[in-house]
Amino acid sequence: MRPGDHAFVSYDNDEARWDVLTAFTRLGLARGERVIVFPRPGLPEEEVLARLDFPHRTTATARIEGQLVLSSMRRLISPDHVFTADRQWSRLREETAQAVAEGYTGLRTFIDMHWVPELDADVRTMMHRESHAEDLFTGRPYSEICAYDRRWFTPEVLTAMAEAHPRNLLEKLGTLRTERTPDGALRFVGEADAATKRPFLTALELALVQSTGAGRLTLDLIPLHFLSVGCATGLLTRVQDASGHHRVEVRCGPVQLRLLHQLGATSIPRLTLSEVARPC
Repeated sequence: MRPGDHAFVSYDNDEARWDVLTAFTRLGLARGERVIVFPRPGLPEEEVLARLDFPHRTTATARIEGQLVLSSMRRLISPDHVFTADRQWSRLREETAQAVAEGYTGLRTFIDMHWVPELDADVRTMMHRESHAEDLFTGRPYSEICAYDRRWFTPEVLTAMAEAHPRNLLEKLGTLRTERTPDGALRFVGEADAATKRPFLTALELALVQSTGAGRLTLDLIPLHFLSVGCATGLLTRVQDASGHHRVEVRCGPVQLRLLHQLGATSIPRLTLSEVARPC
């Protein structure tokens, strides 16, 4: 997550929500940003702070000094009682400007979307806000995670909101997700290791079969936090055996590039490795 990022994450158990919130908060504090947390309505502040502070209570000072703030959507839009996108956008711009004026490098917020039923807000109004919020982020020192409980929001809303957010986060570390990029590449997100090797290779095999007619396929490994030797070897073996392809391009970072070279990638004529730096 960087300034200007607007991210979607969904969860169906509370522990996953706490994991994302804690990581997001601690990183923001370390980067000198102000962090405003909008937890699920009804949660006692003591519980939220205990979760964020465990096990080292590193956020206690930030809380006292005002770098870490617990708030609510009701409090943010006050004195308005009815949620509107314009009111929320205006207040978040004000909070961002205030954070910078007070010497912070920016503002980041974590918003649990249970504020929607708590305020009896119209879901379509919320969806409009989420899909038309570009001005909050473009060129501004503001980032935001919107956390959706899959036990409350409908699959249709979740799908639409996942598509509306420029960034989609993994629910927890140690998992793997595959997705198609706008240019048709198969992108791997998360960790490709012993635990996720089978889904990694299955997704790769399926993509190779589906792209046989075109004779080419692009794989994007940049969002991977980790690529194991086993998964890298499996990738090279399947590309080497993909007789129906004249070109397979793999976009990778410097560490991944070095690993693939060490495993013999240059001996596969149809394989092209393109080094791309991971965004800072």
